[in-house]
Amino acid sequence: MLKGKNILIGITGAIAAYKVLELIRLFKKNNANVKVVTTPNALNFVTKTTIESLSQSPLCIEQFDIKEYKPEHINLTDESDIFIIAPISANTISKITYGICDNLLTSTFCAYKKQVIIAPCMNTNMWENPAIQKNIEILKERGIKVIEPEEGFLACGREGKGRLANINTIFEAAKEYLLPEQILKGKKIVITAGGTKENIDAVRYIGNYSSGKMGTAIADYAFKLGAEVVLITTVDTDRKYKVIRVNTAEEMFTEVKEEFKNAYSLIMAAAVSDYRVKNKSEQKIKKDGAPLILELVENPDILKEMSKIKTNNQIVVGFCAESQNLIENAKNKIKNKNCDFICANDISKKDSGFSSNFNELYIIDKELDIFHIEKTEKQKAAKIILERIYGTSK
Repeated sequence: MLKGKNILIGITGAIAAYKVLELIRLFKKNNANVKVVTTPNALNFVTKTTIESLSQSPLCIEQFDIKEYKPEHINLTDESDIFIIAPISANTISKITYGICDNLLTSTFCAYKKQVIIAPCMNTNMWENPAIQKNIEILKERGIKVIEPEEGFLACGREGKGRLANINTIFEAAKEYLLPEQILKGKKIVITAGGTKENIDAVRYIGNYSSGKMGTAIADYAFKLGAEVVLITTVDTDRKYKVIRVNTAEEMFTEVKEEFKNAYSLIMAAAVSDYRVKNKSEQKIKKDGAPLILELVENPDILKEMSKIKTNNQIVVGFCAESQNLIENAKNKIKNKNCDFICANDISKKDSGFSSNFNELYIIDKELDIFHIEKTEKQKAAKIILERIYGTSK
C-alpha cells in the first residue's frame, strides 16, 4: 500500500516511546521505507538495536554524524515524504515551537518543509499547562497536524488526558496524507489565490489583505486528489503543479479565460479587486501638497463572466468574503453570479479568514442549501471543500 513512501519517525524521551515500535512495524508491513531519529533521552525507553531491527535502517541520533557531503538533518528532510514525531514530550514541543535546534531531531524539524504529524504524551498537568497549550496552538497555526493525547491511566499513577494516541490513529492520519483518495484523477482544476494588486503608479497599488493561503491549500489538496492543477496566484510560490503568477485583476482574467477552456472546474478563491485606477502613472507620483485624487473604474467580474460561458459539464465555485450579513450576501451572490457553489467567510473575525492559518466557511449551493465548516486549519478546510463539492462527503 505504501510502497515507495519514505517515512521519517521521531521519538523523544517519553514513557510511551516503546509503543512506537508498533508504528514502525505497521509502516514496514505496508512496504514503506522507514528511518528513525531519536533524542538521546528516547534511548532510556527503547533500544537502538530494537529500532534498527524493526526499521531495517540505521538509527539517527547524533547531530553531526555526517556520512556524506550533507549534514544529517538535511539528508533526513530531503529523503522523507512525512515526518511523524511520536511520542513528543512537553520539552520537545516547546523547543520546536521556538526554533531551538539542540539535537538532531529538533534540527531536522526546523529544516523540514513537508507535512509533520506530532502525537504528544505527558502527565495531565503538563498537558493542561497554559504554556504547552499555547505552543500546541502555535504549531497548529503553522500547519502541523496534532494528534491529541487520549484520556486514561497514566504512568504517573493518575487518570487523565495525556496518554499517547492509539497507534492505529497515528498510522491512519499519515496514510490519509500519503494516499488521499484520487477522486479528481484526470480532471483539470483551475484555482485562483491571493489578492490582486491594482497599480497607482510605479511603486504603489490598491490591494487587500488576502494572503492566498486558502486558495493555495485548495490547490495542494486537489493535487493530492489526483487533479491536473493550475494555480493562478498573486503570491510567489513553488509547487509541483502548474503555477501562473499574476498581479492585476485583468491579468488574472486573461489567464483564467485561457485555462478554463478545457477545465473540469474553476475555484475562484482569490480576492479580486472590484476597481482599478483609470489613469495609472508609469512614474512614481511626487507629493506637491495637493490632494491626490484617483479615478477608479470597474474591473471585470471574473466569476460572473466564467459562469456565463461554462458548459453543463463544468463546475464553477466562488468565494465570498463579507464583513456583515454573511449568509444573505452569499445567497445573493450565488444568484447574481450564477455559479454552482459559493464558499462564504466572515472577514470581520480576527482569528480566521484573511492572513490567518484558520478559516470558518459556509458552502452554499444553487438550491441555497448551506453546509457549515467550523473554524479549522485551512488545509483541513480545503479537504472538506473539495470533498463536499466533488462528491465523497455528500
